[in-house]
Amino acid sequence: MDQRLLKELKETYHLVFHNEALLEQAFTHSSYVNEHRYLQLSDNERLEFLGDAVLELLVSQFLYRNFPKVPEGKLTKLRAAIVCEDSLSKFAKECHFDQYVLLGKGEEHSGGRTRPALLCDLFEAFLGALYLDHDLVAVDQFLAKVVFPKIIAGAFSHEMDHKTRLQEVLQRSGDVAIEYQLLREEGPAHERKFWTEVSCNGEKIGEGYGKSKKLAEQAAAANALRRLEK
Repeated sequence: MDQRLLKELKETYHLVFHNEALLEQAFTHSSYVNEHRYLQLSDNERLEFLGDAVLELLVSQFLYRNFPKVPEGKLTKLRAAIVCEDSLSKFAKECHFDQYVLLGKGEEHSGGRTRPALLCDLFEAFLGALYLDHDLVAVDQFLAKVVFPKIIAGAFSHEMDHKTRLQEVLQRSGDVAIEYQLLREEGPAHERKFWTEVSCNGEKIGEGYGKSKKLAEQAAAANALRRLEK
């Protein structure tokens, strides 16, 4: 078991696996198993199957609770955008999972460590292992650190445009002046964060932050919507 992975999970996500064999299985690709048959290892495909179901349930629950006015069809599209291969592979990279997955030499040389489908499966396998080792609450808490903030911040705004939604809500009773103001920006160039507030007719109604000005505005609009819908 890679001690660096154990350390990162503990320090970043406060996770300690009781059964490290489950975690090792989650990070073992079938190509590695095929090249090391004498070790009698298990690949992560069954865990990926389980993690896929756990992920869909918890994302569905989060969307249902946090977007009470959004219709079923829109929620379905939003969930699909969140759990798709492209999104999950990015989550895996952000968690540095790509650094720890065990690959066969052929898969390694062909760029498997950066292949979206492989990383997507890896992320789901990790969730499956976490569910078995802990429980559903632990998976939900992990997603609350890795996935859910991006939903609220508007990372999937092509499916959930909070700014447009806020404008529709505020203008129901007539024209209003909606303004977004950049409050501050912090961090180095490669990890820049932006803080933005949104106001209606000069009154502040929401604030948010993101890795770009656009995402910060979406986050501010999302926070304003949550306040208005209470």
